[in-house]
Amino acid sequence: MSVSSRVKEFVELHDQVQTSATLLDSLESFLATFQSDLSVVSGQISDLQSRSLDIEGRLKSRRVRFTLSFRISLISELTLPPNLATTILDTDVGEPWIHVITDFERRLEGLKVRGRVRAARDLSEVAEGLRIAATKLRAFFLALLHPIRASMTTNMHIVQTTGFLKYHSLYAFLLRHATNVATEVRKAYIATARVYYETGFRRYMRSLGWIKARTVEKDLGLVSGLDGPERQTETYLERLNYARIEGPGVTLAYMADDKTHKEDVEALLRSAMLVLMDNGTSEYAFVTTFFAPAPVLPPIDTVQVVSSHLFHRSTARPRDRTDSIFSNESQLPAPRLSKEDQASLHAIWKQIMDPALEYTKTFVQATLEPPLAVIPLLTMIRLTEEVMSEVQKRGCQPLETFVFGLRLQMWPVFQKSMTDQIEGLKKICKRYIILFLCLVMLTERNEETMIFSNLLRLRQELTKLIETHTGRLSEGSTRAKARSAVYEELLQGLTRAFRAAPNHLKAQSELVYWREKEEGARNQPR
Repeated sequence: MSVSSRVKEFVELHDQVQTSATLLDSLESFLATFQSDLSVVSGQISDLQSRSLDIEGRLKSRRVRFTLSFRISLISELTLPPNLATTILDTDVGEPWIHVITDFERRLEGLKVRGRVRAARDLSEVAEGLRIAATKLRAFFLALLHPIRASMTTNMHIVQTTGFLKYHSLYAFLLRHATNVATEVRKAYIATARVYYETGFRRYMRSLGWIKARTVEKDLGLVSGLDGPERQTETYLERLNYARIEGPGVTLAYMADDKTHKEDVEALLRSAMLVLMDNGTSEYAFVTTFFAPAPVLPPIDTVQVVSSHLFHRSTARPRDRTDSIFSNESQLPAPRLSKEDQASLHAIWKQIMDPALEYTKTFVQATLEPPLAVIPLLTMIRLTEEVMSEVQKRGCQPLETFVFGLRLQMWPVFQKSMTDQIEGLKKICKRYIILFLCLVMLTERNEETMIFSNLLRLRQELTKLIETHTGRLSEGSTRAKARSAVYEELLQGLTRAFRAAPNHLKAQSELVYWREKEEGARNQPR
């Protein structure tokens, strides 16, 4: 082997040694870094272990607290506080009972849910005893009715708001746990309220009847009572105010004691209708609030409170709504209920208000006899329609039906009165025919201004009279038919009368005028 080849080997060997040394240096550096990273990881593992121990400790503590809280809650539900039992057993029913009975009822429900727990079974007998003791509410609610039974002048509104509605939660308790007692309370209230409204409306309608008897107003027809038309117009315009709810105050019962006191029949009907509206709707609001099916027991963090502001009173004069003789007004509509519940509540309302409805119906029928003039009668109809609309807004369905029935009774009377008015027009037309015929036959010249200018004025006024009085009919077809009938009557009368003067020019022009009027009315769009 030559020297050059050995030198080459040594050089290669040297290069390998150098490479190995470089690799060893790199390995040394990597191991140093790995050792540093391993130390960091070791520290993080230690931190995680510490945090894990801390979390585990807190979890154990929370489990202990939860278990303790659950046991405390269970014990609380399975116990009856002494003050609760003392209030029910040893105190009279009052405001403290509102919260106590609500709390007691929740505990009763809790005992039912945990009936398998021995402590709950042991406590059920005690709770049942307290439930029976709580039926002293019967005497409390019946006592609320004593002032009304003792005096019919007692304010029903005050009794309802400060008594029944204030303690509505106690009645709801009876509905859920002592149905028989709740039924007895309901029947007692119905009987008392029925007598209250029966007495009040009987006295009030009797007073209105006395006042009505002092002024007998009859429909004298179109051809009577023609004196003083300006005064009549002013009077009728004033009486139109009775067609609205807003306006003068109602007639009070004591006014009948003054034998000189008189009022128009529309004013008396308005008083009767507004008193019925206010009392009927307020009683309906109370019935649908207090006697509605028992609500679900409120959650434990709320206290059931029944607002005492179900009704409010308006004292402004002139009034937006009329004052009731019993000072009751309804503001809230009936809550959403099933059809069966609504029917039941309507039946309660009808039991209470039936006498009042009968007395009102009798008085309304009395106002229609003897038959009234058209204007007062239509005023009464418009008032009835406005009252019906207001009752509908207040959500009192049974009273709305009653008022609608009264309205149906009035329209035929109005139709008959208008028929009588048309007959009166026909009498005037007959007078006109006789007058026109006589003047024509006594006038030979066709252009006699003094005679025929006045006849023209008379014809114009007669036309206005016919259009005015037939215009009061509500339906267009009825109005057109009535005008056509009057014009036909005139035309036939003139045709028969003018046989005595067939060639007179004015007679022919008169026939043409009324024939055009009759055709126009007959062909009027309906």
